[in-house]
Amino acid sequence: MLSWLFSDPLPVGEVAPDFTLPDQDGNTVSLRGLSGKNVVLVFYPADETFVCTKQLCEFRDSWARAQQKDTIVLGVNPAGAQRHADFRSHHQLPFPLLVDSGQQVASSYHANGLIVKRTVYLIGKSGKIRYARRGKPDPQEVLATAE
Repeated sequence: MLSWLFSDPLPVGEVAPDFTLPDQDGNTVSLRGLSGKNVVLVFYPADETFVCTKQLCEFRDSWARAQQKDTIVLGVNPAGAQRHADFRSHHQLPFPLLVDSGQQVASSYHANGLIVKRTVYLIGKSGKIRYARRGKPDPQEVLATAE
């Protein structure tokens, strides 16, 4: 009954669950469509909160390194498209923010709960999870695991 509260991230080496979600502009983003790239998924509780803003801005500030590593970053939480668009614009985030209404994707990545659990994954070009951690890891640590 309380498994969502105590769940661990998906294990490194496991094939990442596919998903399709809209971004802040209504464009459809799917993991399958990003095949051949490294993908960082940042599940975070809310837009415009101190820790979430700091975390996503750290990934923004590491954007050049992410591009060198052929990596795309995706922020994910259940907020609506307009809220994501405002947050993205306000902090000049160069990557999409995905709308996970109902936390269905968060659930498949063990990041769901009363609020989204702050969880970061790096999915390699092979489609397998190469990095999985709760909390707010350093983007350089995450990007170091890219293929």
